[in-house]
Amino acid sequence: MEFIIRKAQEYDYPVIFSMIRDFAAFENCSDKLENTLELMQKEKEFINCLVAETESKEIVGYVIYFFAYYTWFGKSLYMDDLYVKDTFRGKGIGSSLINSVIDFARKEDCHKLRWQVSGWNNPAIEFYKKLGATIDDVERNCDLIF
Repeated sequence: MEFIIRKAQEYDYPVIFSMIRDFAAFENCSDKLENTLELMQKEKEFINCLVAETESKEIVGYVIYFFAYYTWFGKSLYMDDLYVKDTFRGKGIGSSLINSVIDFARKEDCHKLRWQVSGWNNPAIEFYKKLGATIDDVERNCDLIF
């Protein structure tokens, strides 16, 4: 399958947001999704997103990331979402998306790339381990939602 990885544009947001909803459903967290397409458009300057696009111009995956600073590591990149539509998994798209983020992090002199994976998502855990990622079960998420 032929596809390209490219920087998302604002006109891609409806498709990306549809996949965000699909990802929330996959994670059994649809009820926690508070973001909206309108909010994405309003806050576009904060969105760093790459998409995977097929030859027929269908967007079949995305990755969203942002800079972070960790006191133990320094300048880092945080990958918030990596999602590939179910029917397109196993075709190298997820690998291409994450490798594009890794390349960007290295180019930007980041010391670390961090992300989360659900403990029940064994295919994703194995995928990340093959990349050489370490996965700990020590830290827990703490959120204040405003």
